[in-house]
This record gives sequence, C-alpha cells and structure tokens, in this order.
Amino acid sequence: MMNTTEHQLNDLGLRGMARALVLQRDNPAALQLGFEERLGMMLDAEVAERDSRRIERLLKAAKLRFGQASLEDVDFRPGRKLDRQLLMSLADCAWIQRRNNLILTGATGTGKSWLACALGNQACRAGMMIYYTTSTKLFEDLSIAMGDGSLPKLRRQLIKLELLIIDDVGIGGIDVALGPTLLEIIDLQSVNGSLLLTSQFPPDRWYDLFNDPTVADAILDRVVHRAHRLELHGESMRKLRGTATEANV
Repeated sequence: MMNTTEHQLNDLGLRGMARALVLQRDNPAALQLGFEERLGMMLDAEVAERDSRRIERLLKAAKLRFGQASLEDVDFRPGRKLDRQLLMSLADCAWIQRRNNLILTGATGTGKSWLACALGNQACRAGMMIYYTTSTKLFEDLSIAMGDGSLPKLRRQLIKLELLIIDDVGIGGIDVALGPTLLEIIDLQSVNGSLLLTSQFPPDRWYDLFNDPTVADAILDRVVHRAHRLELHGESMRKLRGTATEANV
C-alpha cells in the first residue's frame, strides 16, 4: 500500500510528499509518529519542493550573466570602498517592493555586473520576476521588435518584471529612434517594479547619451531621483581573480 500511495502522489505531481513518504518508510523513528505529524512533515516537504522549483524557474528566466553570484561572496576589501551597510540593507529586496531603483557605477572590471547578478539572484530567491540584459542587447531587441511588429509582446514581457537589470548603460550611446519606446517601457515598468542599472559613467553624464533632451529629462527623472547609488572603486577584479569570470568577487 505504501508503494501504491507513493506512485499516486507522483502521478498527482506531489513529488515532495512522495519523497517524504519514502524517507518516513525508511526511518523507524518516523513510523512511530502520529498520523497528523507525519502528514504535516509531508506537506512541509511539498511546500519546500514547490518553492525550490519556482526559484529554479525564476533563475532560468532571469538569464543572469553570473548565475552563481551571491551576496554572501561579496569582497569588501577596503580598496573597493563598498558601502557595506547600504548593500546589506538591499539584501531583503524591500527596495524592489518600494519600487526604488539602484545604480551601480565604477570603472570597467570593478565587479558591477557580478554584483548586479548577485542582487538579481537574491530577488529571484525572494520569489520575484527579474530579467538581466545589457543595454546593447536591449536596444538591439527593441530595434528588431519595432521592425518585425513584435514590440507589443516584448513590451509586455518587460513591463511585468519586478526587477529589470540593464547592464553597461552608456556603451554605444542611445539611438534617438529608440528613446520614446525606452521611455514608455521604463514608465510602465515602474508601476510594477524597479530598475537596476550599471554604468561606467556617473548619472550626471547620462544626459549626454541621449540625442533628444526631452526624452532624456523624462527618463532620468523616472530613474535617478528614486535610486540608491553604489560606486565601486579599486583595481580590476578581473586582474585580481583572473580574466575568465568575475566569480567570487
């Protein structure tokens, strides 16, 4: 009967409960527990299983450049001048719930992308929908979508996100034709969540990236004025840790 119950639980998609049942069957001490206690343990296992699968789906959909980046591995060596208190205050992802933004700046190689992915990883584990892209890829995707008629679909995908990470803002500038579309997406996405932007350039130089001052004013007003800021300093982490990855920065 135990085997039949296990198969039925798996057929119903209750894999966490099925595994917990097997563990109980193989543990004499568990078999001495009451029915409600054993059932509660199985339900706890099912909830944990579903949470784990959901996080896996969120991480897969996020497409983080550094999927293993974690806030626990952040390097706080003095030369980086990282604001530990601010960074740790961001770990609970309440800033995303408040629809605040985050801007990471610093020279190339200082770990901006890795840190952005670590924060994105944290948001996924908090059950949030996020997506990582570079500014260059985002603009390419927008250009293609505007050309083939798929812009409404792409817009829907972006504006429903709780956190949109745009890496390397300012690389290559911003095509004047994309300005209004980018403004619309940022405006709509701000209703649901937050932006995390990384850039080699400080925000006071972003205005020059736009060829349309009206669009520039509108975008910067929505992004910068409600943003936390972290500036990274020090030597290139790629030189310190090797050029293959920025893992364990």
